[in-house]
Amino acid sequence: MDPEELLIQVSDDDSVVIGPVARRRVHGNPTLIHRAAHVLVVNDAGTLLLQKRSQRKDTQPGKWDTSVGGHVGFGQSYEEAARREAEEELGLRLVEMELLYSTRIRNAWESENIRTYLCRHSGPFIPNPDEIDAVKFWTAKEIRAALGAGCFTPNFEEEFAAFTASRRAYLLK
Repeated sequence: MDPEELLIQVSDDDSVVIGPVARRRVHGNPTLIHRAAHVLVVNDAGTLLLQKRSQRKDTQPGKWDTSVGGHVGFGQSYEEAARREAEEELGLRLVEMELLYSTRIRNAWESENIRTYLCRHSGPFIPNPDEIDAVKFWTAKEIRAALGAGCFTPNFEEEFAAFTASRRAYLLK
């Protein structure tokens, strides 16, 4: 992670690009709203791939999180960022993916406007050891049983609520 990587600072409703902002400035400063892209990977059995964040990550180390997630770089679209992150994190070249929904994360640490995509893939995956300690497919029942127990990132718990409320929630077993 390059702390000087330029991200896109945007308005609260995501309609106005304010300009570039260094990554090091957005974490810990929730007034700097920036964009992120997520990808939920669901396999043919209807289970959801989660990644266990590396212990070396600056936020939420060692917690289970969305299949793929990352910031949108300055000059990138949400879709371009989703494809880049999938390849960087899982070695996954996304040919087909579907936009599911847009959400917002607002907390004391950061403010993100997020677009979440869905892809169907059963692997194999090549997890990036700088980013990920493990990957595992989870059933919806397993996820629900672990919600609130501290094993997931707070952002994933919000993501899971949005996904289960979406029109594609029937994919999960």
